[in-house]
Amino acid sequence: MMSVLDLAPVLPVVVIEDVADAAPLARALVAGGLPAIEVTLRTPAALDAIRAIADEVPEAVVGAGTVVTAANVSNADAAGARFLVSPGWTEGLLDAMRTSGLPFLPGVSTTSEVVALLEHGVPEMKFFPAEAAGGVPYLRSLHGPLPQARFCPTGGVGRASAPSYLALPNVGCVGGTWMLPPDALAAKDWPRVESLAREAAALR
Repeated sequence: MMSVLDLAPVLPVVVIEDVADAAPLARALVAGGLPAIEVTLRTPAALDAIRAIADEVPEAVVGAGTVVTAANVSNADAAGARFLVSPGWTEGLLDAMRTSGLPFLPGVSTTSEVVALLEHGVPEMKFFPAEAAGGVPYLRSLHGPLPQARFCPTGGVGRASAPSYLALPNVGCVGGTWMLPPDALAAKDWPRVESLAREAAALR
């Protein structure tokens, strides 16, 4: 199964309000070297945006973020999502994500949650909210007792802090939004997004 953690050093976390922006935004990110794209299920346009990217930008690996229910899982799968990301997890949500057959990153913020996922045979996870939950020092401290766990820290991670996370042996990639500044999205300045994506892709 594909590992989302190994596709690129940065996983763009995208909130799409207008479906018309989905494909050109995805093309800009892919051209900049960030093929994996997490479209959060926070807007009415999200599922249609995933569908548009899946249909029109096949070189993108589009996934669904903010997955919190079994219905989110099935709807994202039907829209063409190729991976799932949740901010946290329950037994029911974990079962739904596993049953989908898609790669998934369940969210954790405590050592006990990490141990529980490892017990379920899930070694790859999202660390969220990264900065608020302890950041680089916390993840560094987890590596000693739990070296088999790998993370995508998301939440407060920016251009300045990303390299510190990526230097950790248990971090595969980081999630972030800094390559998607609101003014660039509002202006549909896709060349700027591509340029910022290229800088992010070069972080490792």
